[in-house]
Amino acid sequence: MTLVSSLVEQRPRPATRRPRPAAAPGVLIVGAGPAGSVAALILARAGVSVRLVDRASFPRPKLCGDTVNPGALSILDRLGIGAAVRARARAFTGMVVTGPGGAAVTADYPRGIAGAAVERSHLDLLLLNAAIAAGADFTPAVNVVAPTIASDGARVNGVRVQQGCRSGEIKTRLVIAADGRHSKLATVLGLTRFAPRPKRWAFGAYFADVEGLTARGEMHVGIDGYTGVAPLVGGVANVCVVRELRGTWSHGSRGDEIIRDAVAGNTGLRQRFARARQVSAVTTLGPLAVDTIAAGRPGLLLAGDAAGFVDPITGDGLRFAFRGGELAAAAALAELEGGPLPAHERLRSARAREFSGKWRFNRALRSLIASPRGIALTEAVASWWPAPVGMLVGIAGDVHLARG
Repeated sequence: MTLVSSLVEQRPRPATRRPRPAAAPGVLIVGAGPAGSVAALILARAGVSVRLVDRASFPRPKLCGDTVNPGALSILDRLGIGAAVRARARAFTGMVVTGPGGAAVTADYPRGIAGAAVERSHLDLLLLNAAIAAGADFTPAVNVVAPTIASDGARVNGVRVQQGCRSGEIKTRLVIAADGRHSKLATVLGLTRFAPRPKRWAFGAYFADVEGLTARGEMHVGIDGYTGVAPLVGGVANVCVVRELRGTWSHGSRGDEIIRDAVAGNTGLRQRFARARQVSAVTTLGPLAVDTIAAGRPGLLLAGDAAGFVDPITGDGLRFAFRGGELAAAAALAELEGGPLPAHERLRSARAREFSGKWRFNRALRSLIASPRGIALTEAVASWWPAPVGMLVGIAGDVHLARG
């Protein structure tokens, strides 16, 4: 249990482990984060033999903005676990966006629509336990080191693993790689690479006694990056700072300094954090942007951050994870049932249809905040006409999905 969990007096129930089936699984899912657990949940409910492995044991901490936007929350409702997430979350009803010149815009979601701010250790455990309850077999502390390839070289047919001092192979009909930005499977097969630009890093920590927290999330945009603040249950705030770092620096050693400077450099935050207490160590993640060249290859599908990581300023990373897990599960089911298209081709088409518009929106927004002139112009417009910022907040929050 993390220190934040103890502060809010919520002890997650450890994930239970189901007996391992003797036969090879129909689908092996590598990574028990949101995308992997959602895919496992759907496949297990459909009666597929699913094995889910992860290098970590759960619950485990995870750097994240800790917000599930309204559209992403509607996906969890459709899966039947939205109520369980809300029970551990603090609802947020909109966003406050500020600029480096002091302009601030408050944009609320439509009446009756809200997101949820929930610590990732809680969220991930809820999703994992739902997959286990549906029939997925989960094994923690399994390090997947590489894919195995069929003798003809055409198809992934399993993975090589290491568990403690033991090594071996797991054979399966299909593999879903949901093992994060540093996916070993996607990297070995040449399916992903870190984007050449931007080279942004994220630094996150939890704070208590932050003044002025409301039922809204916060995004404070500066000329050199941005700072997100999410109010959690129990009065704790998640603070996540994203900066583009150039030159040499010691990995992780500047996290406290970067968060401290981000707060001190924003007049509003500096006053509100005057008596705040940092109640967790700083977690570092980066570089953030990951590009993919394919949704998989024969026998292998990509999901979650392994399928590409977007800049978190839009707060919709979990929507991509949840929906990406659904799409990977649907593609796997279609191939297992003898569909005409290979699963990776079906997944590629489905992801393009589902996400292409949002990808373009995110790229445009990233370009805007990377430009000091763009930020200045946006701030000037927002100071007398806040409607465009409100529209952007609605798009970023996937409000159209929540309405649907």
